[in-house]
Amino acid sequence: MKIGLTFDLRSWYIDRGYSMDETAEFDKQETVDALENSLKLMGHETEPVGNAFQLIEALADGKRWDMIFNIAEGLYGDGRESVVPAILDQYKIPYVFSGPVIMGLSLNKHIAKLVVAAAGVPVSPGCLITKVDDLSACHLEFPLFVKPVSEGTGKGITEKSLVHSFEDLKKMVEWILSEFHQPALVEEYLPGREFTVGIVGYGDEAIAIGGMEVICANNLPYSVEVKENYLEYCKYSPLDADISNECKSVAISAWKALDAVDAGRVDLKADRNGRICFIEANPLAGLNPVHSDLPILSRMYGIEYQTLMEMIMKAAIKRVNGGR
Repeated sequence: MKIGLTFDLRSWYIDRGYSMDETAEFDKQETVDALENSLKLMGHETEPVGNAFQLIEALADGKRWDMIFNIAEGLYGDGRESVVPAILDQYKIPYVFSGPVIMGLSLNKHIAKLVVAAAGVPVSPGCLITKVDDLSACHLEFPLFVKPVSEGTGKGITEKSLVHSFEDLKKMVEWILSEFHQPALVEEYLPGREFTVGIVGYGDEAIAIGGMEVICANNLPYSVEVKENYLEYCKYSPLDADISNECKSVAISAWKALDAVDAGRVDLKADRNGRICFIEANPLAGLNPVHSDLPILSRMYGIEYQTLMEMIMKAAIKRVNGGR
């Protein structure tokens, strides 16, 4: 099978004047190399395509592939992760991972919570703040947690995200509105343990392949800085037996409610009563073989990187052949 790889290479953007913050979600060459090597070991013919701009140029030049392995995050807007899948849909080129609707839905943490809550999945109460005046109608119990509604990789999350007063809440909301030019999501703080669960497959065939607890030093939030320096700040451990079934059940229920496919992660946190709540889903999870959460948690359950990739490809090919 001829497989193209779409991705946002961090160095490509840095060379063109984009900032480190703008490119925080993008991949390094080592990730692209690992993906390509893994696909070749499966017997596929591969071709690195690049980002959405490069994909458009390749398509205009007449290039086609049997399937695209897509990890492109996109650059701007709350539909940025939807751009590559939407383009591929128009050319009827199948691809690995979720389509444009699911990518956009999952990136917007507020809408994603509404969807999974409607399916009966526990979530923390929250408010979407599009302007500071919206705070007057936001009746939540402090402490609260504030973050941009459509960012990834912990962008916009700092030690000031946890607020205990209206004054601090207002300051944090004003900063997010100004800095990220998007609404702020205000939620009742979940003080319990934090987990992430890996999923492979879709619908009734989706399985939780494992999960891990994320423990940050000094109770730091799982921000972009902490994630990039996880060896210094974080401890990861497999799910304890007493919590494993609940975490996997909540994660699978959320995954199915969002109709996500092939593979990804679901992030969870316990509320003040110990109940496991959905935080967000990542249907475009990082796939660096060493540093990304999904490969890390997979190894904890004896699933090495090559096996994980084979599981993802098997799920994607089965889905595509099934006419979904």
